[in-house]
Amino acid sequence: MKKFIIVLVVLLCGLFGVVGANTIMKLNNMDEKAKTTVARIENVEAAVANTREVQTRLKKWGYYTGNVDGINGPKTIAAVKKFQKKYGLTQDGIVGPLTAAKMGLSVSSSKSSSNYNSNDRYLLAKVIYAEARGESYTGQVAIGAVVLNRVRDSRFPNTIAGVIYQPWAFTAVNDGQINLEPNQKAYQAADDALNGWDPTYGAVYYYNPATATSKWIYTTKTVTQIGKHVFAV
Repeated sequence: MKKFIIVLVVLLCGLFGVVGANTIMKLNNMDEKAKTTVARIENVEAAVANTREVQTRLKKWGYYTGNVDGINGPKTIAAVKKFQKKYGLTQDGIVGPLTAAKMGLSVSSSKSSSNYNSNDRYLLAKVIYAEARGESYTGQVAIGAVVLNRVRDSRFPNTIAGVIYQPWAFTAVNDGQINLEPNQKAYQAADDALNGWDPTYGAVYYYNPATATSKWIYTTKTVTQIGKHVFAV
């Protein structure tokens, strides 16, 4: 997109004026906000595409009657629960590995657990336990998924340790809860996240509306809510 904008400006300036060195320099140093916006749009598009696929299949099978709009709202969640009830699955409204398998969908990740080592697993379990030990199991997997989504996102560090210890990224790191030892449930949640289960549909942010103090976080695009946490891109 950046190259397209530069080419477009150059063509327009060819018609109406000359593109000087300063202009080219400014174009090549686009504001970081613009880059962030482009990356966020790409993530939103991916999340919408996933939800649309779920809606399309559920509508075809008679579980969903709403519009195929890519919004993971109450109607979509209710339809997923109906589908889950039909097949004897946990009725949580979330398309996890078992539900996805029944739908014929894949929840595999572009970066599987084989790309990570035991230290990565340990750190992921620690942040899951520190940030979400009071949440449901799906809610704990979701925290791990957000960390991994950030690893794959160019706006964030490209390692699990880098993402977790990025300054002010996680409350649990700031207040010391990251030093708590994770339990077996947190390890299992880390394993599910590492193996590709993403209940957040690609979210890179999450927050608790009851305790969030950042005004900026409310400018993000909500993807879904699991327990007390809102997940966004």
